[in-house]
Amino acid sequence: MDFRSFLCCTKPSDRKEKGKKEITWRIFSLKELHAATNNFNYDNKLGEGGFGSVYWGQLWDGSQIAVKRLKVWSNKADMEFAVEIEILARVRHKNLLSLRGYCAEGQERLIVYDYMPNLSLLSHLHGQSSSESTLDWPRRMAIAIGSAEGIAYLHHHATPHIIHRNIKANNVLLDEDFKPLVADFSFAKLMPDGATHVTTRVKGTLGYMAPEYAALGKASESCDVYSFGILLLELASGKKPIEKINSTSTRSIKEWALPLVYARKFSEIADPKMNGTYVEEELKRVIFVGLICAHDQPEKRLTILEVVELLKGELKEKFVAIESDEMFVTGRSADCNDEASVADNSSGFISEDKQEQVQEIEKAA
Repeated sequence: MDFRSFLCCTKPSDRKEKGKKEITWRIFSLKELHAATNNFNYDNKLGEGGFGSVYWGQLWDGSQIAVKRLKVWSNKADMEFAVEIEILARVRHKNLLSLRGYCAEGQERLIVYDYMPNLSLLSHLHGQSSSESTLDWPRRMAIAIGSAEGIAYLHHHATPHIIHRNIKANNVLLDEDFKPLVADFSFAKLMPDGATHVTTRVKGTLGYMAPEYAALGKASESCDVYSFGILLLELASGKKPIEKINSTSTRSIKEWALPLVYARKFSEIADPKMNGTYVEEELKRVIFVGLICAHDQPEKRLTILEVVELLKGELKEKFVAIESDEMFVTGRSADCNDEASVADNSSGFISEDKQEQVQEIEKAA
């Protein structure tokens, strides 16, 4: 299959939005990317996932890039690659990682982005940079609001609308100023006009997946909101979406946070690495918004536009209503318990192929 026919309407030039600077992307040669990454040297590797590996590189003009190299070629992988390029070529927002270019030679499929020097939110919450305590409260709030604005663009301003399907800490990248950019559109779906959801095979990361999507494959904008709610709780608390309690059981971040919210012990939810330095009202707002976004009932969740406004301190009457929602009344823990069955599985990656799922869960464990 020649995936270029899929991209016939997307050209890497003359990309200009009214009132904004022109942004272009181009086709890279394989030779050029080999040179930039020192032949995809292991020392240049930034990360690895089910799709393949990401490498740091430097072009002849000194600019730094990140190169995503798909590890398996097939007709199906070729189509997924083409879809990701098509979606990346469509999105233009300050909080979305834009396409720098791509390469398709022989069986090599590579996507090129700008390099983000502060890596991902995951690395600062749980990874190599977590001990440095670089995420103070103002940065966390800016990351929350910026990420929400990026998702809002996908849901409400992109044409057609786009469901990301894999919102998580590892897919929020941070530039030199810690500005967040939502990345990785490999699972993204274009939403047909007038559709409420698309039914698809399940892909994503357990702990972030909405129950109706994990169980029935019903992907919608509300599923992204659920994932973002989990991300907000993670950002506020520094905890992982699913944590291991002992050798046989796990607990979701919702199960951990809800009893503390019943008792209004918000300080016990706050990430200890902040040393108590945060704005209490903002922390409370992030926690309540995160939990209502991660409600098991899709109709109870917010829209991402409401999330943006609430995080900014607007929609005060709406926030008062959220605070008094039955979800946050002691003893009403059905929503939390419903999720336990999902949490008990694993925090691993889910793919369409069951064998790959098992392998990825083993890696996560």
